[in-house]
Amino acid sequence: MSQTSFLDEIQEINLAYLLLAQRLLVEDREAAMFRLKIDSELADLLVSLNARQLTKLARNNQLICRFSQTSVHQLRVITQNPRDQGLSGLHASLLSAREAFEELPVGESE
Repeated sequence: MSQTSFLDEIQEINLAYLLLAQRLLVEDREAAMFRLKIDSELADLLVSLNARQLTKLARNNQLICRFSQTSVHQLRVITQNPRDQGLSGLHASLLSAREAFEELPVGESE
C-alpha cells in the first residue's frame, strides 16, 4: 500500500471521528464528553465547527483520535478477558472509564 493511500485513510478516519464526536456531543453532551475523554472547552469547539472546518482539521497526516488505554497491561486485560460475553463488555467499559479519572491532576476533579 502506498504512502498516499495511508494518508488518505488517516484523513477518512479523522473525518469520520470528528463527525461522530460532533453527533455524540449534540445528542448527549455529558455522555459524549465522558466517552471521548474531552473537557467542556473542547466539546464547545467541536460542536461549533462547520463542515469546511471539520474537513480542514481532518486533513492531517496524524490520527486525531488515540487509544484511551495507554498501558499494554490494560489492553491485555480487556482483550484476554476470560469472562462470558455479557460481562466482558461491561468490564472493558469500566476499565476504560477508570483511565479518564486517573489522568486528572489533583484539584481539577469536581
